[in-house]
Amino acid sequence: MRIICKIVQINVPKPTQLHYIAGVPQVPNPALLERIAQRVRARRSALSLTMAEAARLSGLSPRFYAQVESAEANIAIGRLDALATALQVSLVSLLQDHAVAPTKRGIALLGIRGSGKSTLGAMLAKSMNLEFLELDEAIEALAGLNLSEVFALHGENYYRRLGGEALQQLISKGTPKVVALPGGIVLDESAYALVENNFTTVWLRTEPEDCMARVLAQGDHRPMKGHADAMAELRNLLAAREPYYQRAALTIDTSASDLSKTHDRLLETVEASR
Repeated sequence: MRIICKIVQINVPKPTQLHYIAGVPQVPNPALLERIAQRVRARRSALSLTMAEAARLSGLSPRFYAQVESAEANIAIGRLDALATALQVSLVSLLQDHAVAPTKRGIALLGIRGSGKSTLGAMLAKSMNLEFLELDEAIEALAGLNLSEVFALHGENYYRRLGGEALQQLISKGTPKVVALPGGIVLDESAYALVENNFTTVWLRTEPEDCMARVLAQGDHRPMKGHADAMAELRNLLAAREPYYQRAALTIDTSASDLSKTHDRLLETVEASR
């Protein structure tokens, strides 16, 4: 007797990729993967990196990196940490759920004079439907004097004390704002800690040559007055403050593109972090 066997192909669904924590399988969370993808895309854009460059810096294959940005990769924590390092942000900032994130009372812009704090700050505030404030203006209001008079009559220590008071008043109101901070506030540890604890900090990183050109274009020639080599002094100033600026939660390179594109990157990066 002849027996005929028919082979039937059965398509078995591909099992979901699992990670194990303490022996318990962890199913990927689509919302978390999408949140990571959004933040990675925004941060890469802020740094003006291509996907290939970001993949190389983080030690990921271009294909896997593309999957991260499209929310298709269940990335292991160690590889995500390497990616965060490459993008110059903390691992927590890529993972933390907004629902449990500390409440922030606004956006604080850091940078040396000419970095675009006033111009970009006003644009960002308008886009986010927030009020824009220059902390120096709040200091002048407290003193009843303009800044040159504050320094001439009372000195730098008084100016710093008023800066702390202005910050405390701003924070106590509890209304989110975009705030342009004085460039040297990062050297005042107590004031800077107050800023870090109550605002999302953004360093507007700018080449010193661009800062000088912008200040002079506004008709302000004070940086050149009495300074034989103003550019060298500006570079030294930036070098001294840079370690403090690098503590900011976010960094935007304002020398990388024109004003409109820089604003778009700033807005995208800030919104992705909130």
